[in-house]
Amino acid sequence: MKTVLTSLLALAAASAAATPAFAQSDPTLPTLDSEGNAIVVTASRSGGATQVRDLPASVTLIDTDALQQRQTRVLSDVLRDVPGVAVNRAGAIGGMTQVRIRGSESNHVLVLIDGIEASDPYNGEFDFGTLIADEAARVEVLRGQQSALYGSDAIGGVIQYITLTGREAPGLSLRAEGGSFGTASGAARIAGASDTVDYALSSSLYRTDGTPTARGGTRDIGSTSIGASAKASWTPSPIFKLTGVGRYSYTDAQTNNSALDGPLFGYIVDSPGVHFRNDAFYGLARAELTLADGRWTTALTGQFADTTRKSYTAAGLDFGDKGQRYKGSFESSYRLDTGKLVSRITGAADFEREQFRNTTPSEFAFQGRRSTENWGFVGQYEGTIDALTVGASLRRDDNNRFADTTTYRLQAGYRLPFGLRARGAYGTGVKNPGYFELFGYSDGRYIGNPNLKPEKSKGWEAGVDQEIGTRATIGATYFDSKLENEIYTTYPAPDFVATPDNRDTLSRQHGVEVFASARPIDQLRFDLAYTWLHAREDGAIEVRRPKHVASVNTTVFSRDKRFSTTLTVRYNGRQADVAYTDPSYVPVRVSLQEYVLVNLAADYKLTDRLSVFGRIENLANEDYEEVFSFATPGRAAYGGIRANF
Repeated sequence: MKTVLTSLLALAAASAAATPAFAQSDPTLPTLDSEGNAIVVTASRSGGATQVRDLPASVTLIDTDALQQRQTRVLSDVLRDVPGVAVNRAGAIGGMTQVRIRGSESNHVLVLIDGIEASDPYNGEFDFGTLIADEAARVEVLRGQQSALYGSDAIGGVIQYITLTGREAPGLSLRAEGGSFGTASGAARIAGASDTVDYALSSSLYRTDGTPTARGGTRDIGSTSIGASAKASWTPSPIFKLTGVGRYSYTDAQTNNSALDGPLFGYIVDSPGVHFRNDAFYGLARAELTLADGRWTTALTGQFADTTRKSYTAAGLDFGDKGQRYKGSFESSYRLDTGKLVSRITGAADFEREQFRNTTPSEFAFQGRRSTENWGFVGQYEGTIDALTVGASLRRDDNNRFADTTTYRLQAGYRLPFGLRARGAYGTGVKNPGYFELFGYSDGRYIGNPNLKPEKSKGWEAGVDQEIGTRATIGATYFDSKLENEIYTTYPAPDFVATPDNRDTLSRQHGVEVFASARPIDQLRFDLAYTWLHAREDGAIEVRRPKHVASVNTTVFSRDKRFSTTLTVRYNGRQADVAYTDPSYVPVRVSLQEYVLVNLAADYKLTDRLSVFGRIENLANEDYEEVFSFATPGRAAYGGIRANF
């Protein structure tokens, strides 16, 4: 499928065990239950949070401590530490960044930010290059087909980015840093809570002069990214709650184009004046009512995403688009507790309208407006009997542009007395074509196909997790998926103009994910992830999906916890890519070399409120490419100060 873009926003947290949390659209709930256990909300439409250790699906939680210890500034960097995930950035920070899960396409991954669906309505996927990390946040990555909960886009899985509530991280925090390549970044957050009100306001800035992205080029490719978030909840009574979320994202990033003639045809070359701007506004409002002593929860949610993207050359506007998404959801969930059996039964209805307008000043571009409306109806069951956890979900989507679709998912897990848990799942997924595939690009070299059919996926997984006391957990999962009606780009003679079509053959992905997380002593924490992937598109190796991906993060603390240092090692194996080096514009296959990135970060508390920190990225000064002919930054050093009040 295609390479695309936008800005981001994700989903909710979770509530205490005694009172069911309200998942999917409520971003103001805590991230731990009343006993301090990590919980996730992305895996359910019930409104009830689930402990990570009991969830039958494959999920990874990256908490706010991990984000801070690794000094994460660009969120996509930390996703490299998640099993099953592959990340590709086109050159420098701010360049288009795609994330793939289990060998699926980047537009097969649903992205949520504080409860809001964040993909660009025009491009149909989220550009992670536009998302910088907030000062207090966490990430949930749910893998496998999840269309039975969320509909189109959730073939590979769901990534949810959640900023923390005022109750979780109260007070005022400030951060400022600078370093290599003319880089300056900062963040501010103020948050708090009372008996009835919870609020959090945060903002982040990342600016860099950048580095050359053309092989042998001299033009530095810089960027400026700004993110601002506000969310609040009002609970006037124990049974009623109002929630509001707003977010703004802005990116202005320089880019380079590929040469159109000469010996460098198809290679990235210095392109003075070329850059793009991405503006995105997101909003969410939610009202929820809890009855029957907390067992019955009903919620009504409305949300929107409004994105504008414009690309420029030295002469002015080159191409652009505007897209909007409006979504309303009704969810009602009832919890039954008969002692041995605990059940949650959920019904949900979603209405979504997406629309776009092309702003390209070109005769090649479709200049009108288009829209699509979709109704989705969800039924979900979750049950626990002693050590057995089961789940089933079913969704029917009624779409005014594409064929109506039914998707489903079944999953179960069983924990043995000595801490070993076996789990398995089977599910189906769907991805509707994006507007760019239906109506084309602006340069006349990519012609849309309005007759495209949705892509469909089905797959299963089986895994085991082993708890070693309360200090460590290790696990492994095997997965197997098949994709039909895959949208690919063809170049028919005699003009060889690119156009999308549906394959009549299957694409297959299978692999193994391994993880380990441990804190053997209070002064040591480490997290390990490894993925082996076999992904084939009509028998050919899928591009930008390395066979081997691994990472290790090790954090060492001093006894008084005033000093910490984190060593991050990330391995990306050899991978295939496409290169447009033939003057016919028909792509050829190329191979990108494997690489290892080493980062070292340190933090020291001068006082209880003031800290200094620093890090070195790409410590070994590795020379590598994530996308064909895009050069990447070398060794870099950064330092700064953080204050908390």
